Amino acid sequence: MTHHALIMLAAGVGIPVLAALNARLGANIGSPAAAALILFVVAFAATLIVTLNNGIEALARLPGQPWHLFLAGLLVAFYVLSITFVAPAFGVGNAVFFVLLGQLVSAALIDHFGMFGAQVSTLTPLRAGGIAVMGLGVALTQIAAR
Repeated sequence: MTHHALIMLAAGVGIPVLAALNARLGANIGSPAAAALILFVVAFAATLIVTLNNGIEALARLPGQPWHLFLAGLLVAFYVLSITFVAPAFGVGNAVFFVLLGQLVSAALIDHFGMFGAQVSTLTPLRAGGIAVMGLGVALTQIAAR
């Protein structure tokens, strides 16, 4: 379990770094959309290498999957495009604050209802309070930065 937490901590560290790097690339080349495209080309190459190293058998099972599962790709595109467009004007910290707030709310709902096959974790008053404290903590970091 500890390694899962460390992997997700590293992923969390990467989100604002991704936002800052891609926002800067978009500003430097004059096109946030082109910067997002380059990000996806690099991400595609990296995931292709991992997939080829782990075996491509899973790709044969794609045609039988429900169409709605592929919407995750649209969500990732929306995130990358929005953070690349918004972060230069709004600030990386502010942009990531609202991303984190959205993640807290949607993660709680997904877990509570077991949506998309997720493990059910009931939203108890104590858990809701913890999420609220986390949200308040993230908000305080942004208020203190002003």
